[in-house]
Amino acid sequence: MATAFYSTNNRQHVQPLKEAVLRSLPADRGLYMPESIRPLPDSFWETWRDLSLGELGFQVTKHLLDGAIPDEELKPLVLEAINFPAPLHPLKDGLSVLELFHGPTLAFKDFGARFMARLMGHLTKDDGRELTVLVATSGDTGGAVASAFHKVPGTRVIILYPQGGVSALQEKQLTTLGDNITALEVTGTFDDCQRLVKAAFADRELSERLNLTSANSINISRLIPQSFYYFEAARQLPEGQLPTFVVPSGNFGNLTAGLLAQRLGLPIAQFVAATNANDVVPRYLLNGQYEPRPSVATISNAMDVGAPSNFARMVDLFARPAQPEAPTLTEADALEDMSAQIQGLAYTDQVTRSAIREVWDKHRYALCPHTAVAYLAAKDREGNNPNKQEHQILLATAHPSKFLPTMEEELGQGITPVPERLACLAEREKVAESMKPSEEDFLAWLQK
Repeated sequence: MATAFYSTNNRQHVQPLKEAVLRSLPADRGLYMPESIRPLPDSFWETWRDLSLGELGFQVTKHLLDGAIPDEELKPLVLEAINFPAPLHPLKDGLSVLELFHGPTLAFKDFGARFMARLMGHLTKDDGRELTVLVATSGDTGGAVASAFHKVPGTRVIILYPQGGVSALQEKQLTTLGDNITALEVTGTFDDCQRLVKAAFADRELSERLNLTSANSINISRLIPQSFYYFEAARQLPEGQLPTFVVPSGNFGNLTAGLLAQRLGLPIAQFVAATNANDVVPRYLLNGQYEPRPSVATISNAMDVGAPSNFARMVDLFARPAQPEAPTLTEADALEDMSAQIQGLAYTDQVTRSAIREVWDKHRYALCPHTAVAYLAAKDREGNNPNKQEHQILLATAHPSKFLPTMEEELGQGITPVPERLACLAEREKVAESMKPSEEDFLAWLQK
């Protein structure tokens, strides 16, 4: 029986794959989670180290969806979406960088966006209705979604981004394509953008009439492909080494995808949630108090999130009983398990800048500001980690050339060469509509 998906706010609210993906959010404003997350079978583990990244992705998706899409249709969908590498770059013994920026828009968001675009195309191929894709971005999501859906028949994309809250080249990636892509420059924060998107889905009449769906990590189809590269990273380690994943974290979709991989059976020593000044989750892991607050602007802008959506999924995963018939864990027990499995560490812009310089001086390797935050967390853990079999893996979420002003300030030189698919955007004209962070104004704009 194909996997169904329930709401984190009500486990009795269950929907099939198509509804969960295309409607994105349940009516109760929870987030969809798969009812069944079983470990991958022994047959997978017998061959997984010999599989390509795309084949790994197919096997994981096939297992997780459990027949919701026939294999002969699912396999080409995954292989076409994940057609670029995710190499592991060693910095030194016990520390490597997983380069997730080799896709079309030079960011890890390409994994989710390309998979999502093809999955939605498959799910709507017989509908005959235009699909409206809403997405809020704090940096790379908008560009990845714009690229993945550009000129896709039967879709239009509306991207909300905070004014002054993304880098210049990130902004060009989401404001210069035109055609079926519309950019809204919101005079507020990413949290405001995210709030506006959720308000649109809460208006069920509007959502149905416009056939709304979301391309943010609130959509479960974004998380599934992000789990692929955890398997790919572990596959590249020598036998006997156990990965600890150090994850630059903002909306926490990336880390949640890692938890999903772990529930599917991937052996992982620990996760580290590395954040900037927006440290809501690290504080929760320390004191048990989840207190969202307005986000603070930093040089690692994609992590400037004060109310991370995927926190609800993290809590759900740790509260989920090991056996379906067992009772759900209490909040206190879930927190204890989460704190044991995830370490939260936060860093200022000042030390993030120093990390960029340090890694360049020592290794001649350029880290983007987000990956530099992860490096600081890994460095702080080194002295307290006696396990020689543990290998720390930094998730490099974006190519450093997307943050040229910061990189030039710290390295005293530019990133050369800037990949052509990014450099060519510099002279293109930005096209974006201004939008106040008002739910009433945004909904009225959508109504038009």
